Amino acid sequence: QVQLVESGGGSVQTGGSLRLSCAASGNTFSNYAMAWFRRAPGKEREGVATITGGVPTYADSVKGRFTISRDNAKNTLYLQMDSLKPEDTAMYYCAAGTTWFTFDARRYACWGQGTQVTVSS
Repeated sequence: QVQLVESGGGSVQTGGSLRLSCAASGNTFSNYAMAWFRRAPGKEREGVATITGGVPTYADSVKGRFTISRDNAKNTLYLQMDSLKPEDTAMYYCAAGTTWFTFDARRYACWGQGTQVTVSS
């Protein structure tokens, strides 16, 4: 398994940008399918983006605004978030698993502690 630590969250105004990072340690990072999830207050956890073998997938709610990437040499996953909206406010989590291209949280065995993103109008 891998240990995951997110960073980069914060507070921004509508239209702003943030870049989240997820540092991984442990077993071979490049072997894992990676994903970003989020949970807003009072809402269920939602898959935001996944990346497997360099191929990304996105939730419809963030397409065209968020970009997921990974640097296997640095064991790090990223989420570039642009044109942020108040509805993007949530705790963001990175996750590692072995099932490709899925937003099913049950398929991800390793999770970080989360980083808070707050977007004000």
